[in-house]
Amino acid sequence: MDLIPLSTVAAGLSSLMQPDILLWCLVGVIVGFIFGASPGLTATTGVAIATPLTFGVDFNAAMALLLGIYAAGYYAGSIPAILINTPGSPGNAATALPGYRLARKGLADYAIGLSTIGSSLGGLLSLAVLLFLAPKLSTFALKFTSVEYFSLGIFGLMCVAAVAGGSIIKGIIAAAFGMLISTVGIDQVDGVTRFAFGMPELQGGIPLIPALIAFFAIAEILSQIDRNAGDNSLPEQKGVAMKSLVPVFARNWWVVIQSAVVGTFIGILPGTGPTIASWIAYGMTGAGRSKGAATDGDAREIEDDTRHLIASEVSNNAVTGGALVPLLTLGIPGDTVTAVLVGALLIQGIDPGPFFIMQNGDLFVVILGVLLISAILITVLGLGARRLLPKILAIPYPVLTPIVAILCVTGVYAVNNSSFDVILAIALGILGFVLLSFRFPMPPIVIGLVLGPIIETNFRNGLLANHGDPMVFITRPISGVLLAIVAALLVWQTVRHLRRTSSS
Repeated sequence: MDLIPLSTVAAGLSSLMQPDILLWCLVGVIVGFIFGASPGLTATTGVAIATPLTFGVDFNAAMALLLGIYAAGYYAGSIPAILINTPGSPGNAATALPGYRLARKGLADYAIGLSTIGSSLGGLLSLAVLLFLAPKLSTFALKFTSVEYFSLGIFGLMCVAAVAGGSIIKGIIAAAFGMLISTVGIDQVDGVTRFAFGMPELQGGIPLIPALIAFFAIAEILSQIDRNAGDNSLPEQKGVAMKSLVPVFARNWWVVIQSAVVGTFIGILPGTGPTIASWIAYGMTGAGRSKGAATDGDAREIEDDTRHLIASEVSNNAVTGGALVPLLTLGIPGDTVTAVLVGALLIQGIDPGPFFIMQNGDLFVVILGVLLISAILITVLGLGARRLLPKILAIPYPVLTPIVAILCVTGVYAVNNSSFDVILAIALGILGFVLLSFRFPMPPIVIGLVLGPIIETNFRNGLLANHGDPMVFITRPISGVLLAIVAALLVWQTVRHLRRTSSS
């Protein structure tokens, strides 16, 4: 901030205090809520649709609208993830696991409160990073080559595979299966079509959102029907006082810091995004580390779900500030939304890049201020609605199930307006149900699908760039450290599993 004169900071802040700017920000947050909470729609979709509307609108109003959609869209996907086990956005897939379990225990109000505050904390902490460390972190991120991206992908995959479900072997098998289905479509290196079986619709690969809805929502619906859950009502939801959430976050302060760092750093890396960040943070949080008064099994489960939900949502929203770091300092978008924001900035006659902060200090302050206001609005609206939203779970299960199924089909169809995607999602959902019946966890499959192309492409590019020498993945410092952590994690989980088996 020493590059920005105090007078410029004051000018930027004063321009934010105009009623119309606050109104634009409120509209953006509400639109972001709608797009984020609707399965099949995402923050990227909302920002892309709203960007043309900023023609003829001044910079402050345009950023208030678009960044409001950006921040709220990343948060709102947690609402359907918690209530109906259907992530509104790919970045909220990790939230569905602990969030829905808490809702099934009558703690949907508690889960939404955790998600709301966690999202706001993630956004605020990444905002602090954007403010103080943007140039240095961008320089470090530029050191990532194909070698480092491969190791980062393996790290993220193993984090989830090692902690998802009760068996590390099943976790690794599930992750490998996810990577296998990620190879469907055109090979990104050689351009060869693989496993498309003559269907043009599969040449682009397995679409992520239909796969998410299939493995989480459709598989869960079929699993509930198989367990005759249709005859049972969901438990009565318990209200939770706002002040009771404060000690929860105080007790899990390290999870908040760790997840914010993960989300911010992943956001800085171009081509990543909240999906990868939330799964890595989820995996790094581990399982069975609950402390304090949690003595019985159910209390320990609630503590574990609490930590995982906080980790997922803090990291998911920390990506927002992190992804803006390379955009505003290098002109390189950190995720899909910031790629759209490049167009919005160009519409305003602004060229993002190394000189943006130095030459447009007041505009940089406006961006920071809008993100801060958005975080406050998300907190107010999210906490205000958390008592109302769990009422959805009061709907009898035989009524709620077909509603969720219709939402799933609608969300899948809305992505590409494709009936093939609907058929594919149903087929994958049935496959997911079969795997669930054999106690294979779903998260490693999904993260394998997400990280598979990153791992494969960067592995092959890394070998090509280093004359086929595989030792480069170990000898490069950052890559070597990541792979060493993966090896240590696997050894630790294996020893832990053997001890648990011998004691039982």
